[in-house]
Amino acid sequence: MLTHRSKLLIIGAVLMAALAATVLVSTPEATRTVDEVMDDPNSVEGREIAIRGEVLDGSIDSVNNLFIIHGENSELIIDFSNAQTSGGLEDNRTVYAEGILVEKNGEWVFEAEVIKTSCPSKYEEATDE
Repeated sequence: MLTHRSKLLIIGAVLMAALAATVLVSTPEATRTVDEVMDDPNSVEGREIAIRGEVLDGSIDSVNNLFIIHGENSELIIDFSNAQTSGGLEDNRTVYAEGILVEKNGEWVFEAEVIKTSCPSKYEEATDE
């Protein structure tokens, strides 16, 4: 029969193994830029990824739940019709999105599940009054 101490050690070991497995299984992939994704979109097509870019000025279409993010060289349509958003979606705002890249009618579309925006107060210069 196992002693009380042995039982506690076994339970502790099982809990540690479960915690380690959870961390290893749920480790997110690194966030990619628009340019990284669009350099080879076929390599991430249909996979759950995280992407970041800046909202293209004038591209937010609230009726169809679409907007465009851009990097240095590329642009990508974001479909946020099924996304949880953190609010603050505006032109020229840096956006982080999680979702799946798909090709629709010859265009690449990122179907977002989560959208987070940057806080503008962090990046705006202080004005002297």
